[in-house]
Formats: sequence, structure tokens, C-alpha cells
Amino acid sequence: MVAIGATLSTLIFSPVSRRQISSAAGKFNKRRISARGSVLSSEQSPTVLFGNGSFEKKFDTEILPNAFDNVDLERLSVKDYLECSKDLIKPDGGPPRWFSPLECASRLENSPLLLYLPDIDGVGLGLILHHQRLGRIFDIWCLHIPGMDRTPFTGLVQLVERTVKSENSRSPNRPIYLVGDSLGACLALAVAALNRDIDLILILANPATSFSRSQLQLLVPFLEVMPGQLHVNLPYILSLFAGNPLRMAMASVEKGVPLQQMVGELSETLAALLPSLHVLGDILPIESLLWKLEMLRSASSFANSRLHAVKAQTLILASGRDQLLPSGKEAERLYHALPNCKLRNFSDSSHSLFMEDGIDLVTIIKGASFYRRKRHIDYVSDYVPPTPFEFKQAYESYRWLDIAVSPVMLSTLENGKIVRGLAGIPCKGPVIIVGYHMLLGWELSSIISRMLMERNILVRGIAHPLLFGKAFEGILPDSSANDIYRIMGAVPVSATNFYKLLSTKSHVLLYPGGIREALHRKVFIDYDDLMKIPYFKAQIEELNKHAVRLRTDVRGEVANQDIHLPIVYPKLPGRFYYLFGKPIETEGRKLELRDRERAHELYLDVKYEVERCISYLKEKREKDPYRNLLSRLLYQATHGCTSEVPTFEL
Repeated sequence: MVAIGATLSTLIFSPVSRRQISSAAGKFNKRRISARGSVLSSEQSPTVLFGNGSFEKKFDTEILPNAFDNVDLERLSVKDYLECSKDLIKPDGGPPRWFSPLECASRLENSPLLLYLPDIDGVGLGLILHHQRLGRIFDIWCLHIPGMDRTPFTGLVQLVERTVKSENSRSPNRPIYLVGDSLGACLALAVAALNRDIDLILILANPATSFSRSQLQLLVPFLEVMPGQLHVNLPYILSLFAGNPLRMAMASVEKGVPLQQMVGELSETLAALLPSLHVLGDILPIESLLWKLEMLRSASSFANSRLHAVKAQTLILASGRDQLLPSGKEAERLYHALPNCKLRNFSDSSHSLFMEDGIDLVTIIKGASFYRRKRHIDYVSDYVPPTPFEFKQAYESYRWLDIAVSPVMLSTLENGKIVRGLAGIPCKGPVIIVGYHMLLGWELSSIISRMLMERNILVRGIAHPLLFGKAFEGILPDSSANDIYRIMGAVPVSATNFYKLLSTKSHVLLYPGGIREALHRKVFIDYDDLMKIPYFKAQIEELNKHAVRLRTDVRGEVANQDIHLPIVYPKLPGRFYYLFGKPIETEGRKLELRDRERAHELYLDVKYEVERCISYLKEKREKDPYRNLLSRLLYQATHGCTSEVPTFEL
């Protein structure tokens, strides 16, 4: 997008099948379950309805696969965990073993192996709420440790290590995921420390490496003197500390329904859940609980003594309301101790993170760019499109901006007619949308969301590589702030990624000006001002020290791509205007690739179209009766906040 004053212009290139270029301008002012031991199955047919603030669009299942991961499965619940545990906890005298849930049988080709390592319950069903989605992209094995089994921690390390080595020998180019839940996190760290040459990816939820600083270590002497009649209630009491019953029950309540229906479903779920809690006493009888607590002590010591040897890619998930372990502080410690580590905080969650509402492990993995099927991530072939629910969550987080700026979307048909909406955008790729950033890239959300809602087109944005690394996340108040871009398909800028996107017939959003355009000068405190302040200068230099350097072959302002956070004046938002111009055919123009003069002629054609679009919008915006924020707010106050605000006549 080429900006002149407050005006924007966008170019669209379709270099393969359609082979078009177009230019644009705009101003930026009933589940069925059966259980036999470890066997589960479920099925359902989803229907999806979206509301975007100005209109509602029902996505037919026949068109959803084009842009969405259209498998919106109903998740299992905590009650299912308790019910399925009844068969698994029956004493059989057997050793710890692996099992694979039946609902995880349908998955992508070459899916990586995921080994789930449980907490002290040992059942192995801790991911039951996530099995259906995880099973589509992973080969899942869950470790079951019988309640009466007395295998020491080192024995469990050897068991997992043998499995890791065996599977790695079968598929040496396939990564192996170790998802460890508290005690299981210690187990994952231990295996990673002992197998540094194997491609392991660790996902650790509330690691028990903090056991020595927790109140759990004080529980052992208390249990040894506790009267026998109180033993039966102890697992139930501990469960209340481990998880929030209300958030657990909400995990199985349908979202987006009327409040009265939601309350009714929640009451029914709680009523069905409470009678099943007696199973907790069977899962962790007092003798087993004492054994597991002692194991936690040895596991924590074993893992902590070997942290220096862990080089595996690691994602730590920390609950802010964990009443069993100081998980928040421990996550920060591990984040700084492990060289290849990312952190995601969940401030409202308790110890049993994977059992709570609002937690989707697949979404977390995708948002952190932790899903890959080979030794190195391929941001094109490893990408899993968003589900309708993920898109709705992403849209809702920026809906306030959409309401504030009331974007006007215009496009040009092949006959040259300008129309409202995006009908002029080629529906078949590959298409390159070449744009110009406004301040902080505020224009992105409107482009991405409208393309999906109006045309069912998922636009893949080319982004600065630093947005995918650990250093930039460290300076953000919320380390997951950029996850939304990765979930929606952002890709680190590189010639290889660009080519791969085009070869898969994608719609690609490219900003040649890069981050320098988004981080404008002439704000309240810009880059030049920050570099004069020693504290901010040191912070900027540290942030960009290990960043991939872009535009090394040019000089001047366009080469200044340092990441920083400018301080801007607060101001009332103007209205956003977008115009996508008439497609320019490039088919049959191979000579432009080799002839400088012919290439320059094409450049002039594109430049003319861009300037024409800019002039059109500069003239038309003066005739918009709702260009001012106050007039738009008054319109929405009288017609409803979700109503679409009118604009100028075409």
C-alpha cells in the first residue's frame, strides 16, 4: 500500500493461474461415547454461524474447507475423564504402558508423534478434552501409570527414553513431542536432558520443578499422621485445589447460546459431575498419593539438576491461580534458564490447566509456531488453517477497532466498475497483495477479516522474522500478543517462503516498506528520540542484536528495520478507506523478467493505477457524511452499534 498523506493504495499480483495485477487505494485516518479401558469414540456434524458487527454470514460446509480447518468437534468433558478412568484404574498388576485414544485415529499425513506424560494421577487421560483436535495433527500416545505401580521416577525416565529412541530410529526426521503435565513435565525435561541429539519438542504445563518451594512438600508428614477416617476425603479436597470446578464444567457448555440456556447447561453439567468425583479416591488412594508425592520430590530434584543439558525447543504453560505449585514464578525461572524456550501465561487458570474451559492446546501450539512435521518448521506446508471458532476469537479481539474506524471496502471489477465490497478480488490464487502500512499496522485486521467473511479467502501475511522469535515476546506485556497473527497465517519474510506460498496458490499480503512503515516517525516519541535515551537505546539494541537483518543491500531510511515500540499521541480515529483497483493482466509478460525497459513500462502502468486510486479516494472521502467519528457514533447510537455506517455515493 502506497501512502500519500492519509491515503493508502494496494496492489494485487496474481502471477500464476490468473496472472493479474490490480491496484487499490484507501485512507487509513450429540456426542456418542463408548469406553472400554482406553477406547473412546465420538461423532458430530457442526454448523457454524458468524456475526461480524455489520452483517451475519453463514458459512456453508461446502465452502469452508477453502479457508478454514472445518472440523469443529465437540470436546469431551471432565465427567468423561472420570467415567473413562473407572476402567483404566482397575488393578491388573501390570506395569506402566502406552495407549492411543480411538478418537485420535484420523490425522494428517506424516503427523509427528506426541507422547503425553501425566501428572500424579497417572491415568493418562489428562488431554481428554483435547483428544479430538490433537488427533487430527498428531500421532498420540498416552502414558498410563497404574495406581498401585511403584516404578520409581528413574524407571519412568528409562521407559520414556526407550520409546523416544525406538520411535526416533523409525522416523529420524520426524520430531517427537513430549507434553508433560506437572510431574510429567519433570519427566519430559529429564528425557530431553539425556537425549540432546534427538529432535524433541517439550510442552510443559505447570512444571513440578518448583516442588521444593511449594506447600505440597509439607503435605507428606501431615498425611503420615492423618486419621484413617479422613483419608477417603483427601483426594476430593485436593481436587478442589487442583482445578476450578466451574471452569472445568464450562469446558463442555456450548458457546454462543443465550444466557438462560448456558446457565441451564452449566447446572446440568455440574449436577452430573459432582456424583462422579468419588472416582478421585479410587484414582489416588492414600498409599498411592504418598508414593506420588515422594516421587514428585525426586522428580523435581532430578530434572533441576539437569536443566543445563536441555536444549530442546520448549513451550511452558503457566497457570496464574495454581494453588498447588508456584507455577507463575517457576515458569519465569525456566524461561530464562532454557535457551530455546517460550512462555504462555494463563492468569485465570488453576493447576489442572488442560481440564479447564477456554484452553485449547492445538490453538496454543499453532499460536506459538510450535507445530512442525520435520526437523525444521515449514511455515507453508506445516500450517494448519484456523477453525471458525479461532477466527471468531481473533476477530472479536479487534472488533472494537472495526467499530471505531468503520472501514469502507471498495474494489474494481475487470470491466473497470468500482463496487462496494471485495467482489473485484480474484478468488483463485496465487495472488500477491502489495500494501503500505499505516501506523502500527492497524489496517491489517480489517483486510484479513473482511477477506475471510466476504470472500472466504485466507490471506497469508509476510511478517518480520523477529515477530516469531523469543526476544520480541520478552518485551511485550503479554507474550501471546502476536499469536493471533501466526494462527491467521503470518509467515516470516523470505524468498523461500514467498515462493512456497505462491506455489500453493495462496493469497499473499506483502509490505515492501516493511516494519519501517509501520513504525512511523513524527509520533510523540519515535525511534530517533528513543535512541537518545540510554535505557531505551540499550533495550532496542538488545532486542535487535540477534534479529535477521533485512534490506542489507540498500541504504537510507528504507533500510532502517529496527524493531521498537514508539509512543504515540492519543487521537480520535479517522475512517479507513480501501480501494482495490482493476486487475492488471501479467500473463504472457515473461519478457519483463529479462528486459529492464519493458519492466519499467509495467512499473509505470502500475504506478498510474495506484495514483488513480489514491486520487479517487481523496476526492470521494470529502463527500463522506460519516467521515468524522462523532457522526459515526451518532449513527450507530440511533441504528444500533452493529449497523453498517453508510458512506459516499459511488
